[in-house]
Amino acid sequence: MSTLPACPKCESPYTYEDGLMLICPECAHEWSADGSDAVSDERVIKDSVGNVLADGDTVSVIKDLKVKGSSLVVKVGTKVKNIRLCDGDHDIDCKIDGIGAMKLKSEFVKKA
Repeated sequence: MSTLPACPKCESPYTYEDGLMLICPECAHEWSADGSDAVSDERVIKDSVGNVLADGDTVSVIKDLKVKGSSLVVKVGTKVKNIRLCDGDHDIDCKIDGIGAMKLKSEFVKKA
């Protein structure tokens, strides 16, 4: 019977040691054997100046953004209310007045 702890991510009992790390073969999660590093899988999304963004925040656009596939432009200073954070390259999902639903990159917004 193995004395190694179960995987904290998927609870698999089939963990193994690789140097100072413990590895789960089922979900490929790696963590420290001594438990000193408490690395969170939660992704932190920051705006252009380094403020941490959260769901429901209001942001303003810092650069003119062309809307792909149309002649519309999101102008500098446009306020976007009630954002939702999502995974992917464009990590903000929102609805902009006059344009509609779209996704933005966090590097082009500033927390209001």
